[in-house]
Amino acid sequence: MRSTIFIISLFIISISFTTSREKSYPKDYFRSPVANTVRLSGTFGELRPNHLHAGIDIKSKDGGVGQPILSAANGYVSRIKVQSGGYGKVLYINHPNGYTTVYAHLQKFSKEVDDFVKQKQYEKQSFEIELFPKPNQFSFEKGEQLGKMGVTGSSQGPHLHFEIRDTKTEKPVNPLLFGIDVVDKRPPIINGLKVYFLNDKKETINSKIYKLRKIGGKYRVYGDTLNLGAWRVGFGVKTYDHMTGVHNWNGVYSINMLQDDTPVYNFEMETFSFGETRYVNAHVDYEERVTKRSYFNRCYLLPGNKLTIYDEKLNKGVVDLFAGKAQKITMNIMDLNGNKANLEFWVKRSEVKRNDEASFNYFLPFEEENIVKTDEIQLYFPKGALYNNLYMKYYASNDASSNVYSSVHHVHDMKTPVHRYYDIGIKPSNLPPELKSKAFIAYCGKDNQMMNCGGKWKNGMLKTKARSLGDYCIMVDKTPPKITPVRFSSNMAGYSRMTFKIKDDIAVTDKGKDLKFKATVDGQWILMEYDLKKDLINYWFDDRIEKGKHEFRLEVTDDRGNQSVFERTFTR
Repeated sequence: MRSTIFIISLFIISISFTTSREKSYPKDYFRSPVANTVRLSGTFGELRPNHLHAGIDIKSKDGGVGQPILSAANGYVSRIKVQSGGYGKVLYINHPNGYTTVYAHLQKFSKEVDDFVKQKQYEKQSFEIELFPKPNQFSFEKGEQLGKMGVTGSSQGPHLHFEIRDTKTEKPVNPLLFGIDVVDKRPPIINGLKVYFLNDKKETINSKIYKLRKIGGKYRVYGDTLNLGAWRVGFGVKTYDHMTGVHNWNGVYSINMLQDDTPVYNFEMETFSFGETRYVNAHVDYEERVTKRSYFNRCYLLPGNKLTIYDEKLNKGVVDLFAGKAQKITMNIMDLNGNKANLEFWVKRSEVKRNDEASFNYFLPFEEENIVKTDEIQLYFPKGALYNNLYMKYYASNDASSNVYSSVHHVHDMKTPVHRYYDIGIKPSNLPPELKSKAFIAYCGKDNQMMNCGGKWKNGMLKTKARSLGDYCIMVDKTPPKITPVRFSSNMAGYSRMTFKIKDDIAVTDKGKDLKFKATVDGQWILMEYDLKKDLINYWFDDRIEKGKHEFRLEVTDDRGNQSVFERTFTR
């Protein structure tokens, strides 16, 4: 009888490890976009702040920029985008088989594409640009060089962000499901287990983190059995994939949880839509992420979580506990090379103690619109803004600082995620009329950093949209941005470029707008490339500026219209 049960258990577990690799994705159509061995610094679906990673990050061969990037298959350029943040310089190629490949953070495009982009940037007098060339205006054959690896946009180091998308739906699909070979013989690692004590609405009453030990290749909790004072619980697991030949802490492909050998929760990082990716804030333990930069996969579903990565046939991961019965919990974690990690422990209900209810003054149901209104503040949360019911604590306090022109409004706390933008309006106090145009709604972020959320006046209130809970007030910005020459002199003969650092004293978030700049030589607009990470703008000299004496002018404007101007004469 025991052997029969053991065989059935193995059969169930083997089913749980069946992956999307058996689905119909062409395995020999796409080649690697680099000529060397593929080593990853980021995996598809990896947990990131406010989003799931939509591709794979391929490491630079030598740690630098300039490595050739190759077209993964025959196709034509359908979209080109250049931006100071995000994907930086990115190319989209449509293929006859119904998929689109994406190549982001490029240093350069191919010369033909680069010349086309530069022409359009001069026509529109804008560094940031998005273009949709005619079909077959720019075509590449499989293996043909389309650009060079770079570090543009929000890239933290030289690498290629590579995606494969369904052309019709634009949904990204895990590139490793298409047969792109990555050498990986290392199983994922499991760093921690978190238990959430839940009420009948899946609201967390309490939580506790447990350390793990590894015995015989399997992970266990100390003592094997957890005695938990709750009627029901959910689990979170911190896990990463260490791959052969790299030291990066990458994301795993799947987690499957079983309760007494019956699957109750499963996700696979096969595909998702960009419209749902922010639901990652319901998948992770958001408080752990924002306070400790620690990523726990929540192995049960919050009511407002609409990610489509889960197996909908399962019971969504919540486990009822019993006093006289211990239940086995198994977590099977896998990467796309089939390497597995296993965590197994037992849970049992102990004495359930009454918890003191947290104080709050507003109850916001997650499935409804919610309005909070006082004489000094107005808040409107649209339906779908929250992942669970919010027992919101709000109060206002005074701040004697000279640059604060309202009460400070404490809207719950930053440890609770918000999915959709909500409206916030604040009434000013003692704001001089001449400073009205310089006023903005300020958010006090982590480490007390003040951030500009923008704001427009309406019916006597300054209003904007926000996507975080926490402390808000009205402040003013009268200080123009700073312009610092980094590579500039009166004699620019022999220089390949001129470089300036542009910086504002207040960072922007949500609806706050980044710095705007305009550079001219002899009154004619010139293309300066913006590196948002380093606050640098660069102009690379070309044949548009002839030898001789020239007048240079740079204007930089911040969100509140404060402007700085740098004017100099130089000689080429």
